[in-house]
Amino acid sequence: MALQQIVQETVTGLGYDLVEIDRTAGGLLRITIDWLWQPGSELFINVEDCEKVNRQLQFALEVDGIEYNRLEVSSPGIDRPLRHEKDFERFVGELIDVTLKAPMGDSAGGLVSASRKKFRGTLERTANEEGWQIVWSDAPAVKPGQRISKKRVPAPLHALGFTLDELREARLAPVVDFKGRKPKVEA
Repeated sequence: MALQQIVQETVTGLGYDLVEIDRTAGGLLRITIDWLWQPGSELFINVEDCEKVNRQLQFALEVDGIEYNRLEVSSPGIDRPLRHEKDFERFVGELIDVTLKAPMGDSAGGLVSASRKKFRGTLERTANEEGWQIVWSDAPAVKPGQRISKKRVPAPLHALGFTLDELREARLAPVVDFKGRKPKVEA
């Protein structure tokens, strides 16, 4: 059996979702797992989950004769990659980083540089519910403690529609807030 199939069957058999498999030239086999997503659930991978999957994978890989020097099982972290449709559905409304395969070209209408490929903004469904879009503002970030004039005109919002085929990479934007988790605000 192929490595992808062995790892996929083992991880899903234990009730987890396989996020990524990375194999390096030095013999490191890195497996990234997450909980299967269900709307409304906020479960996080912990050390015990990684240990459980690691033990089972060591056994499965040894039985099938897969060579590796070191096995590492981890959670996706705060900059989790988004690859599948279900990942995008799960993180609607979150801040993400998107890198396109090709620059925007003239489709931006002069509002954004035609050679731009990288964007950071909020992930949303398109109006027709058939695709995705990222919405952002080019306004500079407000510094902590900075006063904002009520007369200041907010910077315009930009939106870029895309399909998963047009993406080179999409990840959750690593936002660290030491004041604790805030409940997700439903719009």
